[in-house]
Amino acid sequence: MRASRLITLLCLLQVRGSMTGPELARELEVSERTVARDVLALAEAGVPVYAERGRSGGYRLLGGYRAKLTGLHQAEAEALFLSGVPGPATDMGLGEAAAAARLKASAALAPPFRDAPQRVGQRFHLDAPRWFRAVETPAVLPELSRAVWRDRKVTAQYQRGEQQVRREIEPYGLVLKAGVWYLAARREQRFLTYRVDRFRHVEVGDEIFTRDDTFDLATFWEDKAEEFTHSLLTDQVEIRISPLGLRKLHATTDGTAAREAEAAATQPDDAGWVTTTLPVESLQVAYDQILNLGPEAEVLNPPQLRHQLATAATRLATLYGDVDRSEGHL
Repeated sequence: MRASRLITLLCLLQVRGSMTGPELARELEVSERTVARDVLALAEAGVPVYAERGRSGGYRLLGGYRAKLTGLHQAEAEALFLSGVPGPATDMGLGEAAAAARLKASAALAPPFRDAPQRVGQRFHLDAPRWFRAVETPAVLPELSRAVWRDRKVTAQYQRGEQQVRREIEPYGLVLKAGVWYLAARREQRFLTYRVDRFRHVEVGDEIFTRDDTFDLATFWEDKAEEFTHSLLTDQVEIRISPLGLRKLHATTDGTAAREAEAAATQPDDAGWVTTTLPVESLQVAYDQILNLGPEAEVLNPPQLRHQLATAATRLATLYGDVDRSEGHL
């Protein structure tokens, strides 16, 4: 534990040039007295570290000194690739490893480039969850993450509908989609997808499974996502839609449905409107989606959905019928 702290202290001084005792104490989560003892230990080990007194003083390394203790441990090296997504890395129990990896990588850089991590952090940030959605990290996520890293078989209790079922699986990979974690796993020679928040209990065994080298997580997820989307789009409606409506379609419907509707569109009429078929999950879902398009889309079929929207339009006209047309427009 102390050896790791001494390496961290050395890397901090190498990256930042000079730090006060209180600053080092906060970074290392120890007392200032412990910092002083650690600095003395480094000096006794031959590291040219010294203290400057005064208002601008602090601990420094002798100019030009570069430590060779910046090698990454396996966990740190793996976590380095997740350092751009600090929230998910922390959720998987890799927050400390990612921080240590970033620090060691910074210490290994030449002085002119040591601010690269800070520059990137100031300019790019990944916020994975959707808007207006409270996201809770599944309690079993760190345990599943360790099993994924170590290729360990897992025995789990999984909530399937109203029942809990026991599953013995080989966890291949984790996917974060719109704030929801999914596990790609092999069970009985089949690759399946599980929602992590539906695992009620996870037990990581000692047995290591042999990974299928042909398995590609990104390709698997893309195929599964496409398959899942198509499985939901069990109905369709015929619509007439304006150019603005076509552009808004991607914001009001699933991307797959919007692309299929664009591909099926007829040639534009004189007003630029096209007729097309829109795949939908159900007529009730289609009602909400078309309603969001306002006057930019007209349902042609089925008749019941057209009637439902006509009724809604009549109610809207009644609500706003007394509005002076001379009032300002949005």
